[in-house]
Amino acid sequence: MPHYGFNLQWMYHYVPGQLPAEPDHKALNWIAKQGFNFIRIPTNYWFWTRDWQYTNPDETIIGYIDRYIAACREYGLHVSLNLHRAPGYCINGNDLERHNLWLDAEAQAGFVWLWEYFAQRYKGISASELSFDLLNEPPNVDQYGLTRLNHAAIMQRTVAAIRAIDPQRAIVIDGLGGGHLAMPELADLGVTHSGRGYQPMAVSHYQASWWDGHEGLAEPTYPVTWYNHYWDRAGLVEFYQPWRDVQARNVAIHIGEFGCYNRTPNDVALRWFRDLLSVYQEFGWGFGLWEFEGAFGIINHGRPHARYEVVDGYSVDRDLLDLLLAARIPEAPEGIQ
Repeated sequence: MPHYGFNLQWMYHYVPGQLPAEPDHKALNWIAKQGFNFIRIPTNYWFWTRDWQYTNPDETIIGYIDRYIAACREYGLHVSLNLHRAPGYCINGNDLERHNLWLDAEAQAGFVWLWEYFAQRYKGISASELSFDLLNEPPNVDQYGLTRLNHAAIMQRTVAAIRAIDPQRAIVIDGLGGGHLAMPELADLGVTHSGRGYQPMAVSHYQASWWDGHEGLAEPTYPVTWYNHYWDRAGLVEFYQPWRDVQARNVAIHIGEFGCYNRTPNDVALRWFRDLLSVYQEFGWGFGLWEFEGAFGIINHGRPHARYEVVDGYSVDRDLLDLLLAARIPEAPEGIQ
């Protein structure tokens, strides 16, 4: 069965001097009780690293990761451990990094070392319970010095290093261009390829101040023409064709993130979600909603006119929950995670 669930922003927003929270058993129990089976944990290496000493992690902080993985396993939830901010790169605030992952040997060595460290630490956990999502949303080609060639080189090097320690570990790599672009050059790597479900951004990121394209957008409708592309269900299918081409080469595809900011009108958001999820269901792809609770989530997201219902102690967007539940499939096509 594919993996369906949520991203938990638990070790993502770094505040100096502030420790991560302990596992949220209430949320994990709720997620499992509804029939979801997947938690993606985006982490920020700043929590356990000081002064760019990539190979000297604070073991006290790593202990929080240990406990979160253990809690997810307790509830039967597969954990995808992700580096959202990695040595030398982050899609948000990349200029705050000292080194460049695509150009600097120091960052590359630190990145590989860190995944070797996790591979050794979690070697006894089965691949059905834990996967490594190496890097959140690499940039566009020619952005920050990334090329398809040097990106492939660092991913191949890291995968080889992990497999030298733990050959059975499940590994995930995110698409280029913020997760949107397929990677046919890495179709033979034997890993899951992780896409994104944010297109059209004019719908999913309306008034999202951190996105450069948010200024001047009219209130969204759906279907919609945006950047000379007509976005309806057929338009979504067309957008994902490069991913389908990779899937046809026996590569597992998963949508690691998708969601809609709470400024988009609710009726528009639901029409878009319905088409997007039906496409994933047709293709046999699992997914992880960004996020569980918050402006993109299913709990207390604050989108006006949403239909809320209290379910086991949480105020839930009932219509979105129904769409997520309906999009699951009982068994995956061969070769799909």
